[in-house]
Amino acid sequence: MPTIEQLTRLLAAEPDDVFLNFGLAMEYVRDDRLDEALAQFARVVELDPGYTVAYFQWGKTLLAANRHAEAREILARGVQSAEAAADKHARAEIKELLDAIPA
Repeated sequence: MPTIEQLTRLLAAEPDDVFLNFGLAMEYVRDDRLDEALAQFARVVELDPGYTVAYFQWGKTLLAANRHAEAREILARGVQSAEAAADKHARAEIKELLDAIPA
């Protein structure tokens, strides 16, 4: 897996590459840099609102940061994205995570 530094360099040349932005977000999560990860997930969805996996990972990261209300909102958007893409598997995964958030 590329490092944060490598991904940042690649993104300097291709700032709108969805896959690179998502990879950077995931690396930030791995490095426990949650605020930076959250900003990157927002960037991914800005670039491609149909990138359903980003909503799932964004929601998980918000939950890890104890930001439950925001996680509910993002995961609900992810359910809508999965429905629009007719991706039943992604919808089920996102919905399961959404339903597991304590009230």
